[in-house]
Amino acid sequence: MTTGEQHTAAAFRSAVRDGRLDLPLPGGGRTAERWRRLVELGRADPALARLGEGHADALAILAELGAAIDPGWRREPWGVWAAAPASVTASRDGSRWRLTGDRPWCSGAGLLSRALVTAVAADEVRLFAIDVGAAGVTPLAGTWPAVGMAASDSRTVRFDGVTAVPVGGPGGYTARPGFWHGGLGVAACWYGGAVGIADTLHVAARRRDLGPHAMAHLGAVDVALTAARAVLFAAADEVDANPTGDADRLAHRVRATVEATATTVVDRVGRALGAGPLCQDADHARRVADLTVYVRQSHAEADLAHLGELVTAEGDPGW
Repeated sequence: MTTGEQHTAAAFRSAVRDGRLDLPLPGGGRTAERWRRLVELGRADPALARLGEGHADALAILAELGAAIDPGWRREPWGVWAAAPASVTASRDGSRWRLTGDRPWCSGAGLLSRALVTAVAADEVRLFAIDVGAAGVTPLAGTWPAVGMAASDSRTVRFDGVTAVPVGGPGGYTARPGFWHGGLGVAACWYGGAVGIADTLHVAARRRDLGPHAMAHLGAVDVALTAARAVLFAAADEVDANPTGDADRLAHRVRATVEATATTVVDRVGRALGAGPLCQDADHARRVADLTVYVRQSHAEADLAHLGELVTAEGDPGW
């Protein structure tokens, strides 16, 4: 691990241990507070936000699906490894379930104690809790050569007959209202990451005369961030007002807004300041690399097409 990666890992473990990632549950009346704290994580370190959001999301999922867990497990680092569900299968072994397969995109592969994992069972996709240190769980070396999000320790993890505990029923992971609430929490992290990058331009503008073109970029960054923040936190109020409602359209709208803002911020800060910060400021360069990878959790035009279908189906878009 590099020094930066070690710092992120230590900060994540410390935040879990001290209870700083015991965030208010989404839809419980304090969703804005939950997202403010995720924004703060993203602003400080996008990789830390990725890990912290995964831990907080896992606890929210367990609560929503009524899973009984040892209270001490809240002080152990959790994650959610739910990408590419078909990559892992679940089969019964007497009264037990066992998972087999290779799961990509597992953030915190070498940092977590426990994880929620999706897998294809005979009846549908199910969600399971596993002990990451159990026999048969192997994070594979060399499966994340990327610079961006290196500190999140995202790797492919191999499951070889791993004992797993079912959480909720068949299809319960995606069918619950909180599925989209979790997607909105990710957008809060993206927004925080964009603010952290914008901070570099703001600090530079206060220290020296950057000229009118850079100031125009700063103005545009201010407009984009202010608009995205308004959309993000208006959505928090909507979630609290209707915690069991279908938040599919809301999540796609907000995520697309924040993704576009993050892209604008990265581009305009780079155009305003040139290559200097990217080459000479290690923290800034890492934030840009991390956020560039992080926002690709969005499915870009595929998500926009889905949003367009939702708008069409609703008749009155409510504009």
